[in-house]
Amino acid sequence: MITMKDIIREGHPTLTKRAVDVRLPLSNKDKNTLKEMRQFLINSQTPKIAEAYELRPGVGLAAPQIDISKRMLAIYTEDEKFEKLHDYLMVNPRIVSHTEAQTYMPGGEGCLSIDREVEGLVPRHKRVTVKTYLYDTVRDVLEEHTLKLKGFIAIVFQHELDHLNGVLFTERVKATLEGVEPLQFKTIEKESPKEE
Repeated sequence: MITMKDIIREGHPTLTKRAVDVRLPLSNKDKNTLKEMRQFLINSQTPKIAEAYELRPGVGLAAPQIDISKRMLAIYTEDEKFEKLHDYLMVNPRIVSHTEAQTYMPGGEGCLSIDREVEGLVPRHKRVTVKTYLYDTVRDVLEEHTLKLKGFIAIVFQHELDHLNGVLFTERVKATLEGVEPLQFKTIEKESPKEE
């Protein structure tokens, strides 16, 4: 089980290196690493488990963050509208096209490998088209796919892809972003108690 002690922090040399392509077909070791990365994200979003193991919540994790310099990443989160779960185990992903239009997380970005608060905004492409191998743990199959990602999921992907390229989001932070619209999250309205 991956815990916070397995996640390397800012200053570790693996976080500044370009990760190597994963050799295909996937080895059993790489399959297990991908499964464990996904399970960490699920555990980190499950309050009882996160509290018991002192896990910081995460929506994405790249293999270099657990000191494995290979081009693999996991994403497990809903989109900004809370309508669709995006559950991806990506191997050798790459952006094949993107919009010129940019967006950013209104409160800035965070990272499991960075323990300090970082002020500022990180410009990201609003939409990206990604070619990647996706590992399906149920069928134990690796298949090539083209994904069109937008909004929050596109931001998460670009953040994790940066890790595969040895870049931390802190290198992309800007104080302000003129003419760039922030990502808008759907507001979840709490139901008011019913009167009886």
